[in-house]
Amino acid sequence: MQYRNTVDNMAFKYLLPLLLAAAVLPAQAKMYKWVDAQGNVHYTDTLPPASASQGNAELSKTGNVVKKTESAEEKQKRLAAEAEAAERKKIAAEQARKDRALLATYTTEQEIDLARDRALEHHNLIIKSAQARLKQLLPTAEDMGKKVKAASKNGKPAPVHLQQQYDAKRAEVEDARNTIKTNQEAMVKVRERYEAEKLRFRELTAVKR
Repeated sequence: MQYRNTVDNMAFKYLLPLLLAAAVLPAQAKMYKWVDAQGNVHYTDTLPPASASQGNAELSKTGNVVKKTESAEEKQKRLAAEAEAAERKKIAAEQARKDRALLATYTTEQEIDLARDRALEHHNLIIKSAQARLKQLLPTAEDMGKKVKAASKNGKPAPVHLQQQYDAKRAEVEDARNTIKTNQEAMVKVRERYEAEKLRFRELTAVKR
């Protein structure tokens, strides 16, 4: 009888870990929910390789989501949303910096108008100078053009030195015209910029009142 008990104890000793493992397995078994490429929902205890790009969710025994893995599309959308939010934050920070600089530079709208007029006058002086230069260049360029035309009659080219002088004079004329045009366009932008600054200054100071 004692021998039998000893055998039974030994058998139980070796069987006990197996029984415990069997009892634990159902508790440790996992269930996954995943969607295939066709949009069909699946519930399985293992994840097929194809489910990695589609996303999946690990479920508890009660069906609650324990862990969720994004699909490639979900990840792309999340990253796009994060990038958009970061860009909005960057724009807001830049606007805040400009607002601080605006309030630190001006105390009244009249000061903004004065700054605008100074900027406009700078471009206006350049335009007047270019116009005066153009007025001097045009008669000379016209006269040289006539000489080149006269020298190139009967299909013969004008002398090289004369053609070069004419080309150089035409380049000066073009440069003067470009200077006038560039500064006229700059004056339009100056007016727009200072008008925008004045409106923003008005908004910011209205809040403080």
